[in-house]
Amino acid sequence: MAFDRLFEPLRVAALAAGRLRTAVAYPLCPVSVRAAVQASEAGYIEPVLVGPAGRIAALMAQEGLRAASMEIIDTPDDELLAARAAAALARDGAVSMLMKGSLHTDHFMSAVVTRESGLRTNRRISHAFVMAVAAYPKLLILTDAAVNIAPSLQEKADIAQNAIDLARALGVERPKVAVLCATESVNPAMPATLDAAALSKMADRSQIRGGDIDGPLAFDNAISREAADQKGIVSRVAGDADILLVPDIEAGNMLYKELTWLAGAGAAGLVLGTRVPVLLTSRSDSMEARVNSCAVAALYAHALGS
Repeated sequence: MAFDRLFEPLRVAALAAGRLRTAVAYPLCPVSVRAAVQASEAGYIEPVLVGPAGRIAALMAQEGLRAASMEIIDTPDDELLAARAAAALARDGAVSMLMKGSLHTDHFMSAVVTRESGLRTNRRISHAFVMAVAAYPKLLILTDAAVNIAPSLQEKADIAQNAIDLARALGVERPKVAVLCATESVNPAMPATLDAAALSKMADRSQIRGGDIDGPLAFDNAISREAADQKGIVSRVAGDADILLVPDIEAGNMLYKELTWLAGAGAAGLVLGTRVPVLLTSRSDSMEARVNSCAVAALYAHALGS
């Protein structure tokens, strides 16, 4: 799609930064193993396939791929054990990124989020989609549509900080965060609007750093300057948001799927708030989305290491 050109500068920057060793946990479906190979051939990652070596080699042969060209770490044929082995590689510094293969998301994330993994930080773990939408002139980061169900105010502050750090890693000097609600007015009967107002003040007091935050903002005045002007909203963020912070996972999930399935948006996604980037791909993700995710994650990983 033509608007997917918005990802092109990120791909170029990721290539210039160099390949990163990436543990791919339990890649035992054609899409996951092909995505690892394609991202490797594109120059973004150096895959380390973690799982039952015999089954991985057989699958690669079935798909016409050369197993000898890939590093494979053999584990028992068990999703959770493969996920733990991949997480251990990241903990020990043997890889710079983690990527979900064909295993269940719960098994994959349980190996990452446990304190014993050594991958947790002091921040709440969150997820971000980087999206290219035809009707918007720049990339949008949507958070959190995949991990946090009903985040508290402090958890939203962490989610905002994670997304700001990602946006800065992608080249946005001072990201603009729109805290989405059903209205742009503070309403005590709508707790999300109170959180949004508090987040804005937290940014003013440098409790959240590196970006501008405004809210509550409805979706229209977050992404349309015209809509914001019609409602008399004076804001550095309104109409020019880089990040959309949603009130809960239901709002985020619906918005992500509406943009993807109705607006044809392109997307990349990763987990933030961990010591290394974590690519939480879905079985329904396109090959392009998986490769874009590798490029975005590689830039974030380089930023974490700098």
